[in-house]
Amino acid sequence: MESYNIIIADDHSLIRQGIKAMIGQSPGLQVIAEAADGRELLDALKEARPDMVILDISMPQVSGIEAVGKIHELYPAVRILVLTMHSNTQYCYYAMSAGAHGYLLKDDSDTELLPAIQQIRDGKIYVSPQLAAEVTREMALLFHDHKETPLVHLTRREKEVLRLVVNGLTSKQIGDKLFLSPRTVGHHRSSLLKKFNMKNSVDLVNYVIKNPLIIRQ
Repeated sequence: MESYNIIIADDHSLIRQGIKAMIGQSPGLQVIAEAADGRELLDALKEARPDMVILDISMPQVSGIEAVGKIHELYPAVRILVLTMHSNTQYCYYAMSAGAHGYLLKDDSDTELLPAIQQIRDGKIYVSPQLAAEVTREMALLFHDHKETPLVHLTRREKEVLRLVVNGLTSKQIGDKLFLSPRTVGHHRSSLLKKFNMKNSVDLVNYVIKNPLIIRQ
């Protein structure tokens, strides 16, 4: 059977060793590379082509959230599982909106790591048991509050701009990254506000963070 290849990224070597040991218990799963920070992870992806990346949010050089966004943009076939100590649902929304397929708390990893990997491998979204009920409740409230809002169709470029806006980039940084003029970026931002019926970028970002599937349609 062909192995399912995984890259691990965490700035603590003991954590990486623990994750690798747990993965090693499951036949068919293989850790092909490790990284101690976000930059090492992105460099490793240039050399290896994993099926999944497991990474922490809090890493030096390039943050986990930024790394998730880059992986989602550059390697869309790679599945992404965030493994973190941050139990605030806001971090979960940030990770999912950036492109993560799963969010697992380290406190749950002893029993949930392998099930999380399998669920994401099967094409599903995974949320840690400690957060699942709260995330579901907040999403239900969000849906209730916006039940009159129609489905919004975004172009590929609008999704790219929106992801970068959510990740905190300025219009100039977005333009530099996507090779667009400031005027074009401004046009896309105005179009996004109009499509979502939002007054400003802060409201738009908060809405997308709480409804991350918008930019993964």
